[in-house]
Amino acid sequence: MKPMKWKIPAAVLAGALALYALQVTISVGWDAWLADVKTMFGGKQQQLVVGFLPVTCHLTCPVVDWTTRHSDSGSLYESRRYSEFPTMCEDLSEGTLSAAFLNAPLAMSLAARGVPAKLVTLGHRDGSAIVVPAASPAKEFKDLRGKRVLIPSKFSNQQLWMARLCKQNGLQLSDFEWIICPPPDMPALLETGGCDAYVVGEPFCARAELAGTGRVLLQVKDSWPNFISCGLVVRQELIDSNPALIQELVDGIHGSGMWLEQGLDNRNSAAEVAGRYYYNQDPKLLQFVLSKPIDRVRYDHLTPLKADFEEIVELGLEIGMFTERIEFEVFADPRFSVQARQEPIAMPPDDGKGVPVVQVRTK
Repeated sequence: MKPMKWKIPAAVLAGALALYALQVTISVGWDAWLADVKTMFGGKQQQLVVGFLPVTCHLTCPVVDWTTRHSDSGSLYESRRYSEFPTMCEDLSEGTLSAAFLNAPLAMSLAARGVPAKLVTLGHRDGSAIVVPAASPAKEFKDLRGKRVLIPSKFSNQQLWMARLCKQNGLQLSDFEWIICPPPDMPALLETGGCDAYVVGEPFCARAELAGTGRVLLQVKDSWPNFISCGLVVRQELIDSNPALIQELVDGIHGSGMWLEQGLDNRNSAAEVAGRYYYNQDPKLLQFVLSKPIDRVRYDHLTPLKADFEEIVELGLEIGMFTERIEFEVFADPRFSVQARQEPIAMPPDDGKGVPVVQVRTK
């Protein structure tokens, strides 16, 4: 009879543990709970390096970085600043970088080439514009016919926007002289007469406005509502091996985006931190972009939707950006965005203790 005295308590304990495990899994997720326990008992915080460009479209990257650096719990998401997409794409393709913010056509083309990576969330909405010289007589898009127009690359969302505008206005892309140009060089070329207009993401449009050398002819938000530009791309092996880490990052991006959408004070605070420590830019430039007008760049509705990307695929096929149809499931994994917590995550204010992020050298 003596052994029976131990069997009953053991069974009760096993049942209690099973119920607790079930409750943990339902409430917070087993992987997340396990990570918290490891940290509580002396384990190191998990870390992930995320590539980004110093553009307003990628603002949620440094905001999440800054927020996690000022927290004793959760994972650390370290921003790695690049100057252009090609080097970042190469590092992502080679596996020396596991996550990065890329524009949508680039993310799609990487997947089409067999690079094992998926777009898991958008980084923003809108945030591009057509800029002309301040004294230009152009009043609308059709007035640029026959003009020299700068675009960032053949795999840019801005080229898709131009194709869409051409269809809406009875024009062809061949009616314009398109010149590929690095975005940082565009304002200077506009000022010196090297082009008649340029189309690009922020803050390069605002730079010409603030200098008084250019004016916005058309904001993408006013012609293609909910325009998709960039999103977070993550290598498949990391998605498979540590989905909890990716979910936490996506939660952070969505949460910081919701916080940015709460008002100008939050946007100005983010611009101060990002400009000073992450972008090597005057915070006033970012503050201008984030407020003139306030919906110039948006950081909500970040879940990648198949319907949105169908138009991108169709336009890309029409202009030869893509040589074959790319299925949504090949380049996107929206489950993390669908499951993201709908709670604003406030970014701590500038405490003067930040360390400027060093830019990765081009190869």
